[in-house]
Amino acid sequence: KGEGHVEGEKVENPDTGLYYDEYLRQVIDVLETDKHFREKLQTADIEEIKSGKLSRELDLVSHHVRTRLDELKRQEVARLRMLIKAKMDSVQDTGIDHQSLLKQFEHLNHQNPDTFEPKDLDMLIKAVSTRYK
Repeated sequence: KGEGHVEGEKVENPDTGLYYDEYLRQVIDVLETDKHFREKLQTADIEEIKSGKLSRELDLVSHHVRTRLDELKRQEVARLRMLIKAKMDSVQDTGIDHQSLLKQFEHLNHQNPDTFEPKDLDMLIKAVSTRYK
């Protein structure tokens, strides 16, 4: 009682139910380590976030943050590839179009699996916001 949120304190968020929930949380956690981005996030309204305006701020985050986001994206792409392989193994159909399977994963830009770009943040935000319309 009477205690407010303390800066730097981790707040446990409920599971969103999204199949990429862990990725979403990790991206947010990394972005919040950048002071400039955290301030923009705190002052942005929901329309700025949904419109992609906030995603453009990604170009201003520190090199360390971008490097960590790149690594998170590579891990997520590897996880998705593993899921696709498991699905393919269970079906045993050699006529599966890998690109069409990857397009099902609309929370990241699968055409650029190595770096986390503003488009990735925009796609992640749009995927989450369409889920909760």
